[in-house]
Amino acid sequence: MPDISPNPDVQDQASPARFAGPVVKADALSVRYGKNQALKDITAVFPAGAVGLLGPNGAGKSTLLKSLLGFLVPERGSMKVLDLDVATSALEIRERIGYMPESDAHIPGMNAVSFVAYCGQLSGLPAVDAMQRAHEVLYYVGLGEARYRNIETYSTGMKQRIKLAQAIVHDPDLLFLDEPTNGMDPKGRDEMLELIHDLAHQKNVNLILSSHLLPDVEYTCDHVVVMDKGTVATYGPIDALKGQGGRVYEMRVKGDQQQFIEVLKAAGYDVHDTDEDVMRVFVPGTSDDGTKALFALAARERVQVRHLRPSVPTLEDVFARAVGEK
Repeated sequence: MPDISPNPDVQDQASPARFAGPVVKADALSVRYGKNQALKDITAVFPAGAVGLLGPNGAGKSTLLKSLLGFLVPERGSMKVLDLDVATSALEIRERIGYMPESDAHIPGMNAVSFVAYCGQLSGLPAVDAMQRAHEVLYYVGLGEARYRNIETYSTGMKQRIKLAQAIVHDPDLLFLDEPTNGMDPKGRDEMLELIHDLAHQKNVNLILSSHLLPDVEYTCDHVVVMDKGTVATYGPIDALKGQGGRVYEMRVKGDQQQFIEVLKAAGYDVHDTDEDVMRVFVPGTSDDGTKALFALAARERVQVRHLRPSVPTLEDVFARAVGEK
């Protein structure tokens, strides 16, 4: 994989020193589309590094990114990006951000290297440096052999890659990646996630990855902001959230599993199903052994336990507890 770090001259012209503080702060942010309340009193801090913006489709993730870019005017609240106020410094913020939108955004009739170089020039790079960087980042994202082809001939996966290339061509202080694996086949999706992981953990690029796919966020990010129905359900380091206040158990019972799930919920446990007829039960508290409580509850309900063991908490458990999906 080629080194995509720019030469010192390009670095000086493209961006200031790498930003190390919280990259985004939102305080009581609300955005409305007509009668639709898209964001409701959003308050969250996005630290430097790789942060996942996680939530189902329609949760408000894209609206939040567009608001942070200054494309949408909030109904109320405030936002800071790279310690700059979005209300007064939107253009300066956009100069320092790389944005990979969810929808295609190429220019018809251009080949890949011309398009990426043009995006570099729009971000302030001199023409010669922009062209050099365009070649480098296209090789980095796996489009080196196809860089002279017209973008309109590209597959969906290739178009996703070129969107990433144009987002990093000017060496931004912060990347916004909006559903970067959309429409990609499994191999292409894995390769895209490897690129994002490399940018975050080897190239030390600050990024916010917006996705409805839990495995994408868990693989690439260290922190997460979970959104649901226009609000922030929870946020923080993924490892800390996974280990917060209890343990997770895999459990299978003989008989009416759905009925027993309702019993567990009534007893105060968070429960959700898996694809293999195994329920995941979150037992709150600090007890090292929740198995006794689960066996006791099963015995009381005359339910036979076929399988019960502690499980490694996942981001799926965090998401389920945060948004109430059991």
